[in-house]
Amino acid sequence: MSSANVEKARALADAARRVVVLTGAGISTDSGIPDFRGPNGVWTRNPAAERLSNIQHYRADPEVRKASWRARLASPAWTAMPNAGHLALVALERRGKLHALITQNIDGLHLRAGHSPDRVIEVHGNLHKAVCLNCGWNGPMQAVLERVRAGEDDPPCEHCGGILKSDTISFGQALVPGVIERAMRAAGEADLLLSVGTSLQVYPVAGAVPIARQAGARVVIMNAQPTPYDEIADAVLTGSISEDLPRICGIS
Repeated sequence: MSSANVEKARALADAARRVVVLTGAGISTDSGIPDFRGPNGVWTRNPAAERLSNIQHYRADPEVRKASWRARLASPAWTAMPNAGHLALVALERRGKLHALITQNIDGLHLRAGHSPDRVIEVHGNLHKAVCLNCGWNGPMQAVLERVRAGEDDPPCEHCGGILKSDTISFGQALVPGVIERAMRAAGEADLLLSVGTSLQVYPVAGAVPIARQAGARVVIMNAQPTPYDEIADAVLTGSISEDLPRICGIS
């Protein structure tokens, strides 16, 4: 059945002209970056880690910020490389089929894989950038991490003394309206919505699937665990993303 679904998904991709891809943490696990809600996810194994992703706790508690900076230092994202799944989506773009890539991931691997930046919509930001919550300064994360390595356990903004964090969306922090509007508009323009490695439990991003379906798009869902939208999908695949996605995108 899985092989038949892969072939069905490949036929849908071959026939499509405006593919919109929605990716979540599952596409990056084969690059060594754990997901959050899966059986071996970061929050599944350590529920307390979710506290570090809450903006209220981050603003109010210096100990939470210190723990967050230690976690950032140890992030596998700094050395992770794009896997076959990421590269398959680049191939889809080079075939002229990729309308937009909406990603919930903050690891930057889609851009590193070679996508055109104007095709990638990072709805939760990018870990490779740092931002000041007070003055809005924005700059490279590695420069701030060097300060942490040098002994600053909670480095303040060098411009205003404010709190620094990764330029990513934490729980309790507002999404950027223009980014979400762009993502949902793209979903409504798709003739194929390909959801890859996301539990489709985080809104409003998960709403891209029904928006695309209601606009007439075909839907393919690739995820190890069931999602709320499996019933409306034309094909559901639960196998290895890095093995199946190259076949779907026509490069293997």
